[in-house]
Amino acid sequence: MRRLTFIMLEAPSYLVSRDLPSSCEEESKWIYNAHCVLQLSLKKRLLDATDEEGSFAKKLLRVDHGSRGESEKITDILQLAKIYQRSNQSQQGGDQQSSPVTRLDQNALLNCLAHCSLSDFGSIASTNKTFRSLIKDSELYRLRRAKGIVEHWIYFSCRLLEWEAYDPNGDRWLRVPKMTFNECFMCSDKESLAVGTELLVFGKEIMSHVIYRYSILTNTWTSGMQMNVPRCLFGSASLGEIAVIAGGCDPRGRILSSAELYNSETGEWTVIPSMNKARKMCSSVFMDGNFYCIGGIGEGNSKMLMCGEVYDLKKKTWTLIPNMLPERSNGGGGDQAKEIAAATAASEAPPLVAVVKDELYAANYAQQEVRKYDKRRNVWNKVGNLPERASSMNGWGMAFRACGDQLVVVGGPRAIGGGFIEINACVPSEGTQLHWRVLASKPSGNFVYNCAVMGC
Repeated sequence: MRRLTFIMLEAPSYLVSRDLPSSCEEESKWIYNAHCVLQLSLKKRLLDATDEEGSFAKKLLRVDHGSRGESEKITDILQLAKIYQRSNQSQQGGDQQSSPVTRLDQNALLNCLAHCSLSDFGSIASTNKTFRSLIKDSELYRLRRAKGIVEHWIYFSCRLLEWEAYDPNGDRWLRVPKMTFNECFMCSDKESLAVGTELLVFGKEIMSHVIYRYSILTNTWTSGMQMNVPRCLFGSASLGEIAVIAGGCDPRGRILSSAELYNSETGEWTVIPSMNKARKMCSSVFMDGNFYCIGGIGEGNSKMLMCGEVYDLKKKTWTLIPNMLPERSNGGGGDQAKEIAAATAASEAPPLVAVVKDELYAANYAQQEVRKYDKRRNVWNKVGNLPERASSMNGWGMAFRACGDQLVVVGGPRAIGGGFIEINACVPSEGTQLHWRVLASKPSGNFVYNCAVMGC
């Protein structure tokens, strides 16, 4: 069976079709619930509707929806939504008492929309102004988080100032508007972070640091946001609508131990306690509800720090974890291998780490393997290899991320004059080797400058 879906974040907007797997029980539930909500909100309005609209709506309300196809049900929802909008406009024009009813209807619709796939938001938003307003309302995404409903989109940049996105649930590529041209920002070191419904890109202008923010609600880039302590080369991670950044370098090049918390709902940065050690080029994750900062280069030397730190959001305290960073050298751990590792630390990418189901994984680009962290013993164990065609330059140019319950690697083989980008994914399982599969690929630059996974 097939269904219509709407490509979001694109201009002009248009409809395309995609297969609906027969196992999508949750989508069937929300379709049924959508009918129920719309029916309840329309029952009181049918007597005031035009003859044509009233007779069509009554016919829909009498249909045994259990015997109909999913695509027909969605078509009916869109038709009912149109009548809902027209009846709203009619009541608002002639009945001043209709506002409280409308607010109640919108609360019910928000609860219904919260169970809808992000892939379908565009088709729903195209129906009428009411639905478009609800889809762009941050309250909808707060409600989804409260219900534990999260879908993930993968954002990455293979060309300066250009971003692309991939929706694994809808199996589709999404166009993201190009960032405003700024030559200084384009050539500067950049970090990226997805938090709530925002993608943040950090970089430098001529005289200062700058943050560009892309919102999926408005499909636009804006700038002007400032941290309390401007920085670059820091570690960052997000959890729902909040994010923490730690370490990095200030505008004078000093390595920092300070950290800040960002709330995407309020747009505010809050200073939190500093780490035990200053570090730059570190990596960060959320695990078990706490923020971890791993590795990085410390003050006064070019050696990679082997320790990590964990920040307890409730206690607001940092705890040092010795020897948390996995070895990344090719050697077996002898003096020569350690010297080589120390000499190349400054040229290496920050540790490639990701958390799936509160388990920490690390990618070793030199040995092309993936390791899992044993929290109890503070050791790393090999669980598989990286995808064969994912290459990097000292860890740069390849992204290793968590995407829901999957590990994903975004990258491609090195090729002169072009190539393609490939997204590989696997679902790690206890006691079994990793089995990678290609989620998507397309012609593209194959060096990944930045990558972030948005869950909302």
